[in-house]
Amino acid sequence: MAQIDGLPPLSDVIRTHELSAKKSLGQNFLLDLNLTAKIARQAGDLSGCDVLEVGPGPGGLTRGLLAEGARRVLAIEKDARCLPALDEIAQAYPGQLLVINGDALDVDPLAHLTPPIRVAANLPYNVGTELLVRWLTPKAWPPFWQSLTLMFQREVANRIVATPGSKAYGRLAVLAQWRSDPRIVMELPPEAFVPAPKVHSAVVHLDALPTPRFDADPAKLSRVVATAFNQRRKMLRSALKGMAPDIEDRLLAAGLKPTERAEQVPLEGFCALARQF
Repeated sequence: MAQIDGLPPLSDVIRTHELSAKKSLGQNFLLDLNLTAKIARQAGDLSGCDVLEVGPGPGGLTRGLLAEGARRVLAIEKDARCLPALDEIAQAYPGQLLVINGDALDVDPLAHLTPPIRVAANLPYNVGTELLVRWLTPKAWPPFWQSLTLMFQREVANRIVATPGSKAYGRLAVLAQWRSDPRIVMELPPEAFVPAPKVHSAVVHLDALPTPRFDADPAKLSRVVATAFNQRRKMLRSALKGMAPDIEDRLLAAGLKPTERAEQVPLEGFCALARQF
């Protein structure tokens, strides 16, 4: 698998360019090209698609995406040390890889990509959740992306696909499941990475829905959900009392019991409550 593109194995690339992973950047490198190719395949049919990748590091997943037929890959890398290694990949795939040295939170990918667009990334641990929330809460829907295929700590992945009544169920599950169809498609042990993190990881694939599952104003839904889960052990009437003096009436109008807690409320219930505001 290391010879899929005529480039050297990732272990050699890291040694040549002295790319020790930086904890401050949330880096954990995947060196097995069999695994990176498998992750790339989880993103679906990439032929005819542009792909956004955040935090490519030495380019393991980048190579997988290109080998799987991605029309073009935009790789946003904050660590300038990785640029020479990524440039070698760009030379092997002329015109198919654009690398931007910058912070993914500050870069507008639409300035460099043409639809249809998929996102695939082994996200840096320190910005993964923030990026996911941004991609799930654009001003307009459908979003710029068709699907997201993202690596997270397994705990975060479980929160994305969690169901009501579980400890993992919270704001992330509501936001993800309101506008997309998320599922865990792969799990990886710590030893798959260099350096090995202390936790297991998982790949989550999210397909964008053409319209949200239930009608609700995005800003109001986000506020209701954030407020409710901010004090998740309290009854809804207590956790949400600051939102309206007649909160009990609004809860009842939404078909919810004021004595329930946030983790008991299904997605449809939160949307109904958001409509009461």
